[in-house]
Amino acid sequence: MAVSIRLRRTGTTKRPAYRVVVTDSRSPRDGRFIDVIGHYSPLTRPPTVKIDRAKAEAWIRKGAQPSNTVKKLLANVKTS
Repeated sequence: MAVSIRLRRTGTTKRPAYRVVVTDSRSPRDGRFIDVIGHYSPLTRPPTVKIDRAKAEAWIRKGAQPSNTVKKLLANVKTS
């Protein structure tokens, strides 16, 4: 099973918010997930990013592949 770390959209129409989740790569964007490791809100100024780095690094050590967007968020996030 290929595991990925990606964004899961929440919020309402035209007011997006995202959860950073660990999921099977075959599941749909808003489908089943294994673990929630953070959240991202692009509408606030500055955008709010809160990711549990310890959980993210543990999943990456286990072989999870972060999406391109999550890679950028992980690079910009401080310790959370």
